[in-house]
Amino acid sequence: MATYEKLPLVQPSAQNPHSTTISKRRRVPLLAILSLSALALLWSNRVFGIFHEREKPHALPLAAQCPQVDPLLPQRQTDALTLMEKYLESSAFRHETIARMAGAVQIPTQSFDDMGPIGEDPRWDTMYELAAYFEHKFPLVHKTLKLEKVNTHGLLYTWQGSDKDLKPTILMAHQDVVPVAESTIGQWTHPPFSGYYDGESVWGRGSSDCKNLLVATLEAVELLVKAGFTPQRTLVLSFGFDEETLGEGDGAAIIVDEGAGLANAFGATFATPAVGEKGMIDVEVTVRMPGGHSSIPPPHNGIGVMSEFITLVEANLYEPHFHSENPFLGLLQCGAAHGPDFPPEWKKLLGSGTTISTKNKEKLAKEVAKFSDEFKYLFTTSVAVDIISGGVKSNALPERTTALINHRVNVGDSSSDVQTKMTKLASSIAKKYNLTLHAFDDEAETPSSISLKSPSTLDPAPVTPTEVDSVTPYSVLSGTTRALYDEDIIMAPGLSTGNTDTMYYWDLTRHIFRYQGGWDPKQQGLGNIHTVDEHISVLAHINTVRWISTLVRNMDEASLP
Repeated sequence: MATYEKLPLVQPSAQNPHSTTISKRRRVPLLAILSLSALALLWSNRVFGIFHEREKPHALPLAAQCPQVDPLLPQRQTDALTLMEKYLESSAFRHETIARMAGAVQIPTQSFDDMGPIGEDPRWDTMYELAAYFEHKFPLVHKTLKLEKVNTHGLLYTWQGSDKDLKPTILMAHQDVVPVAESTIGQWTHPPFSGYYDGESVWGRGSSDCKNLLVATLEAVELLVKAGFTPQRTLVLSFGFDEETLGEGDGAAIIVDEGAGLANAFGATFATPAVGEKGMIDVEVTVRMPGGHSSIPPPHNGIGVMSEFITLVEANLYEPHFHSENPFLGLLQCGAAHGPDFPPEWKKLLGSGTTISTKNKEKLAKEVAKFSDEFKYLFTTSVAVDIISGGVKSNALPERTTALINHRVNVGDSSSDVQTKMTKLASSIAKKYNLTLHAFDDEAETPSSISLKSPSTLDPAPVTPTEVDSVTPYSVLSGTTRALYDEDIIMAPGLSTGNTDTMYYWDLTRHIFRYQGGWDPKQQGLGNIHTVDEHISVLAHINTVRWISTLVRNMDEASLP
């Protein structure tokens, strides 16, 4: 899940802006995080899981290709904040957070594609129940922060900072969950909205995607308020709302939404916040041809012509290609610099410098693409025919045949590139069968024609900067992660092949991260997000609370606008 960029790299001799000495008393054992976002997380676990894993990361000298910051912990400390940190590691908090998580999962905020307007479709009403649940369970949040309800169910919390000149920190999550198909209910080990706790995990739809992030964010802020923390930098919690509420034009210091987390790869442990997203374009193809009785068919009818077009599309797939801004190049460089099991042939192509020749990039793309589809589609535009329909009766020739072809656009390319290619392919079919071509021109369909339309279009996301030669949002996020878990954790830029809600906030800041900072090394996979037996490790959830509370404090102290 994410976009790619050419990463500015700092020499190892550069002074680290986050040099912080951490006593053994405050060092936290290496724990692990579960990636949450369905598509954004999918990558770090499926892709990294391919490689040999080790119980302990292998420490290597930091390299210029993948510079790391020192662990970063808040310097402003009070007795109350120290007690808060200890409480987060207590059995009392564990019991309480399990109950809160279970309660949130038990509210079935399912979101269906065919939902009608709010106020008319009763399926929206569970959102009222969830909002009331949050108000009951997090009284200090609702007493201290300003709550605005946007478009009825969007929850926008604002904790006003004392310094209005500082740009806010924005934390995001969504309230709705993927529906549970009635036909699958019997396959669940525990009922999908039970919130069942088995001693290690909470089970149920939304437990991993992403009510755990909702609850963890509110828990972190509730505890900060209780500990007497007062922010200098405004904190905004965005739980599903219109981005226009926050204004326009570089108005936020950092945005963190659901996304990838930590995983073992190349003989080390990497944290991979997605710093970009691939683009997306749906191409709706319509073939109009004369109907008639099927007992007297022409050599090719609409379904046959559509089939030929789809065959042509699948015979002309996109080649793997690394654009210079692709963040996955940065991840490969980090793997080469810090992973003892990194493939030597890839390392040779990457070279020892901070830039890669065009020739080597093309060779590298071909070699890495051979390894797995999970890797390949981090630097290749994907093509998938997802929907097709045509014909209404067995004895009637189809007059209108449609197909929807989904593309996830490679970083460095654009949706217009896809349109150009699809137009060229459709033109050859139209010419062969003497059909009129309407290619992305918004004209009405005509008889004997092929029409191409784009109902959904999104170019790849702007790539988040990952410089660490000064204090940056990325360096703060990185230092927070390495402080909570282990200095051997390697931070590397990630990419999301799917799209998150951050698409609505691109104008607010360049510093957008799809990342979840909660980690449990014992939990395998993604917690079955979007499928039967979804669950979340309680340890991962608790670590998410700890990570969020620490990030908020670190951002509050950071020398950033």
